[in-house]
Amino acid sequence: MKVIRGKGVFGAVAIGKIAFYKRRDAKVTREKSENPDKEKLRFEKAKQAAVSQLDSLYEKALREVGEANASIFEIHKMMLEDEDYNESVMNIIESQQVNAEYAAAVTADNFAEMFSSMDDEYMKARAVDVRDISNRVIRCLNGDEEFSDNSNGEFIICSDDLTPSETVTLDKDKVLAFVTKYGSSSSHTAILARTMNIPAVIGAGEELDESLDGKIAAVDGFTGIVYIDPDAETLHMLTEKQEEARRKKELLQSLKGKDNVTLDGARIDIFANISGTGDIGAALVNDAGGIGLFRSEFLYLESEDYPDEQVQFSAYKKVLESMAGKKVVIRTMDIGADKQIGYFGLDKEDNPALGYRAIRICLTRQDVFKTQLRALMRASVYGRLAIMFPMITSLDEVKEIKSILEEVKKELKSEGLEYSDNVEIGIMIETPAAAVISDILAPEVDFFSVGTNDLIQYTLAVDRQNPKLERFCNTHHEAVLRLIKYAAKSAHKHGKWIGICGELGADTELTEQWLKMGVDELSVSPPFVLEVRSRVREIDLTQSRE
Repeated sequence: MKVIRGKGVFGAVAIGKIAFYKRRDAKVTREKSENPDKEKLRFEKAKQAAVSQLDSLYEKALREVGEANASIFEIHKMMLEDEDYNESVMNIIESQQVNAEYAAAVTADNFAEMFSSMDDEYMKARAVDVRDISNRVIRCLNGDEEFSDNSNGEFIICSDDLTPSETVTLDKDKVLAFVTKYGSSSSHTAILARTMNIPAVIGAGEELDESLDGKIAAVDGFTGIVYIDPDAETLHMLTEKQEEARRKKELLQSLKGKDNVTLDGARIDIFANISGTGDIGAALVNDAGGIGLFRSEFLYLESEDYPDEQVQFSAYKKVLESMAGKKVVIRTMDIGADKQIGYFGLDKEDNPALGYRAIRICLTRQDVFKTQLRALMRASVYGRLAIMFPMITSLDEVKEIKSILEEVKKELKSEGLEYSDNVEIGIMIETPAAAVISDILAPEVDFFSVGTNDLIQYTLAVDRQNPKLERFCNTHHEAVLRLIKYAAKSAHKHGKWIGICGELGADTELTEQWLKMGVDELSVSPPFVLEVRSRVREIDLTQSRE
């Protein structure tokens, strides 16, 4: 038996045969062309074919892994239309008088090298994307058909890493687990595995090679260990673990319709985080009590230009109607940092996470901000709406937001357009500044929602996009917990409620601490709603206080 250690990114067990992903790299040879215009036309036609394929992939991803993960293919389409990318291809065709395939391949190499050399982890990840879209165009130029998975049986898929296109193209019903040599917990493979509830191990290293193809393996997504040709004792242990996970899943299903109440009677709301209207079904199926975070920026990520008021109104109206009177907390756009959009024309920044993003864009581009607020207020008559604002650091920002919102209400009233007077206004506590002055901010708003991902990043000075820093990112750090506790105390002192919508909300090791702090709401990814409910119902705060 051989043991390979990596990092588990979804806790589950899979036992089966290894299948190494057979990557079909586009073959390219340099050929002289006497007709550059013809090659340019070939490139344009191939690009259109690639866009059509990306549209199909987006629809498939939308059905299988939700709007948030599908948005990568919208970004790929935008990259295909990037002016610098296209100019490079056209220039190489013209100046070197070569075939379009070669020009696209050289451009991919140059851009990938440029992205890889950048310090910013988000931009480094674009190296994979530019190779992915260029390979797609080259395959279209060669007349190759889109890859389809026609294999029979279920497999543990192994690879050095997988591009977004490759992961979505795979038939998820045939994937028992993912194991990759490289990658981080924020890689596309890791995100997909968590979304699909498939065990996955990343960072397995060079021991994971193609000589293992066809061998029997057991993947323990809890510990990050992969057992090659497991012995009888290991198989028995993992089979027991697998069965225990199955029983737990059945037990969780039995909790549908039950209250989120501790043994001593303390109650808490458990809501769902969603990234678009395509995720509403997942929230309802998992019995979420409401929507604690609707990430509105995906309306912008999926558009080729600023989404107008009507497009946004329709999306907000749909989620409010679908939740049938349950609370829906919609976050205004959090653009910038790791969510770059071409048509916003944002400058390159040395520290984008600390830069021009979220509410800072809204307050300096008030026309864009007002369009969103108008759509939100118009939709408010169709359900129970709460609006929250990200990246707050000062009282002045909150007062300016409220002033702009009042202007929007006056505009709507003068135009004879309806809106609700019962919309709750809240802010995200995701900067240490907001947590420290939460006692000053609380009187100005109706609620707080703690964005733990950014709060951890800013408090510990750890870039959460950088896989090299994972060992330094202590998500249970006392400093982070103290900031949240103080924010909860400030909220309750002024009669306001506080929730947690970051990943720590789903960390059941901290559920009891959240309840002790008086956190009123936990908003988690839909698959974790019942798991958190189960943990809440096991806690006795009377005993913990004693």
